[in-house]
Amino acid sequence: MSESSTPPVRSIGTLEAAAARVLPAAVWAYVQAGAGAEDAMRANHDAFRRRTLRPRALTDVRSLDLSSRMLEDRLAAPLFVCPMARQGLVHPDAELATHRAASDAGVLSVVSTLSTRSLEEIAASSPQGPRWFQLYLQPDFVASRNLVERAERAGYSALVLTVDMPVLGSRDQLLEHDFVLDADAPVGNGAPVLAPSRPPVGERGHFHLRSDAGATWDVLDDLQSITRLPVVVKGLLTGEDARRAENHGARAIIVSNHGGRQLNGAPAALEALPEVVRAVGSEVEVYFDSGIRRATDVLIALALGARAVGLGRPVLWALAVGGEAGVRRFFQLLTTELATEMALTGRRRLAEIDRTLLGAERW
Repeated sequence: MSESSTPPVRSIGTLEAAAARVLPAAVWAYVQAGAGAEDAMRANHDAFRRRTLRPRALTDVRSLDLSSRMLEDRLAAPLFVCPMARQGLVHPDAELATHRAASDAGVLSVVSTLSTRSLEEIAASSPQGPRWFQLYLQPDFVASRNLVERAERAGYSALVLTVDMPVLGSRDQLLEHDFVLDADAPVGNGAPVLAPSRPPVGERGHFHLRSDAGATWDVLDDLQSITRLPVVVKGLLTGEDARRAENHGARAIIVSNHGGRQLNGAPAALEALPEVVRAVGSEVEVYFDSGIRRATDVLIALALGARAVGLGRPVLWALAVGGEAGVRRFFQLLTTELATEMALTGRRRLAEIDRTLLGAERW
């Protein structure tokens, strides 16, 4: 194979190391950083590594169906791209490349409020691709409403409200590199759009945050009053909060600890998943992100009740290594791997993936 035809992403297993070689140290720290001592991030990985799968033999697996649905959007596989800010730090084509590649793979994109490119540009880059818009509440609700209205006009089919970020988590790696996001990466959705508050500077034990940190569950009612889009709540880890979200009209929940980037003492998101699924039953769709790296992780999350699974850092790694072609290749590898693992465990369609797939834990 000639050098020009060599795929930018050879395998999922080498992707992280390949990205580390091409990104500047400070940007790599931004991509990789977890909260504090990164205990929550490690817990995410350990939760998957502990679990085993129970393969079933002599099942006719000549035909495999990975197709899925998230609310009204039909997908080729139960996967979505997590909302990730400022992808222009990783590759100049930024979210345009990610959305085009995901669309080609039949994967849903959740586009961040803090995208490098505007939400309109991203939508136009692949108009038929399934896409949702992620909202960080702004200090002025009028600014939040403007973002929601723009997303609705641009053809986004759901609104994802991130609720685990009243303040930006403390991230040691960013402090070590003196990395300041606002200065290094402007936001494509306009100068008035603000990122979540940084850790506050206090005096004699008193700290104050912006007005958006005072949001309560009523904000779900406020959002539903201004949009026809279904509201999805991202960042829940307890059954109590899942029920509150349901009571306030959320159509779906994303169980997530923000990839271990917010609260260092948070549980692994995978450990919280069964509690949330039990709390809302079949009334609200439950999705999952945080710690997904391989197809076996996808299977485990689906077996524990997730309807679909979000990818974060691996997508950025693929973007860094190969741009749009890299992300496209990543999804080709991941969906092929998922089909392979389904065949090896005797599951022909997603409906056959349940708790009977899970074996004893390794430790």
